[in-house]
Amino acid sequence: MPKLKTHKGAAKRVRLTATGKIKRGHSHARHILTKKTNKRKRHLDIDVLVSKADHDRVMSMLPYGRD
Repeated sequence: MPKLKTHKGAAKRVRLTATGKIKRGHSHARHILTKKTNKRKRHLDIDVLVSKADHDRVMSMLPYGRD
Protein backbone atom coordinates (compact mmCIF):
# COMPACT_ATOMS: atom_id res chain seq x y z
CA MET A 1 0.00 0.00 0.00
CA PRO A 2 1.55 3.36 -0.97
CA LYS A 3 1.92 6.17 1.51
CA LEU A 4 -0.76 8.87 1.50
CA LYS A 5 0.12 12.44 0.69
CA THR A 6 -0.67 15.28 3.06
CA HIS A 7 -2.64 18.13 1.49
CA LYS A 8 -0.06 20.87 1.99
CA GLY A 9 -2.56 23.72 1.66
CA ALA A 10 -4.63 22.26 4.50
CA ALA A 11 -1.53 21.56 6.60
CA LYS A 12 -0.56 25.23 6.44
CA ARG A 13 -4.02 26.40 7.50
CA VAL A 14 -5.07 24.08 10.33
CA ARG A 15 -3.54 22.49 13.43
CA LEU A 16 -4.61 19.44 15.40
CA THR A 17 -5.21 19.69 19.14
CA ALA A 18 -4.13 17.01 21.59
CA THR A 19 -7.69 15.69 21.74
CA GLY A 20 -7.96 15.35 17.95
CA LYS A 21 -9.97 18.48 17.20
CA ILE A 22 -8.93 20.81 14.39
CA LYS A 23 -8.12 24.49 14.99
CA ARG A 24 -8.26 27.10 12.26
CA GLY A 25 -7.80 30.83 11.97
CA HIS A 26 -10.22 33.40 10.66
CA SER A 27 -10.20 35.00 7.25
CA HIS A 28 -10.43 38.79 6.67
CA ALA A 29 -7.75 39.58 9.26
CA ARG A 30 -4.79 40.47 7.04
CA HIS A 31 -5.45 43.77 5.27
CA ILE A 32 -8.05 46.53 4.86
CA LEU A 33 -8.21 46.69 8.65
CA THR A 34 -8.94 50.40 9.02
CA LYS A 35 -12.66 50.05 8.35
CA LYS A 36 -13.08 47.13 10.78
CA THR A 37 -13.90 47.80 14.41
CA ASN A 38 -11.43 46.96 17.16
CA LYS A 39 -13.80 44.34 18.55
CA ARG A 40 -14.12 42.66 15.16
CA LYS A 41 -10.34 42.60 14.64
CA ARG A 42 -9.83 41.23 18.16
CA HIS A 43 -12.24 38.36 17.54
CA LEU A 44 -10.69 37.57 14.15
CA ASP A 45 -7.38 36.98 15.94
CA ILE A 46 -8.79 34.10 18.04
CA ASP A 47 -8.49 30.57 16.62
CA VAL A 48 -11.66 28.46 16.48
CA LEU A 49 -12.46 24.80 15.86
CA VAL A 50 -13.43 23.48 12.45
CA SER A 51 -17.15 22.67 12.27
CA LYS A 52 -18.37 19.09 12.67
CA ALA A 53 -19.61 19.13 9.08
CA ASP A 54 -16.08 19.78 7.76
CA HIS A 55 -14.12 17.73 10.33
CA ASP A 56 -14.00 14.46 8.36
CA ARG A 57 -13.10 16.25 5.11
CA VAL A 58 -10.18 18.06 6.72
CA MET A 59 -8.97 14.91 8.52
CA SER A 60 -8.83 13.07 5.17
CA MET A 61 -6.46 15.79 3.92
CA LEU A 62 -4.18 15.28 6.94
CA PRO A 63 -3.63 11.51 7.07
CA TYR A 64 -0.60 11.65 9.38
CA GLY A 65 -1.75 14.00 12.11
CA ARG A 66 -2.21 12.88 15.68
CA ASP A 67 -3.69 9.41 16.05
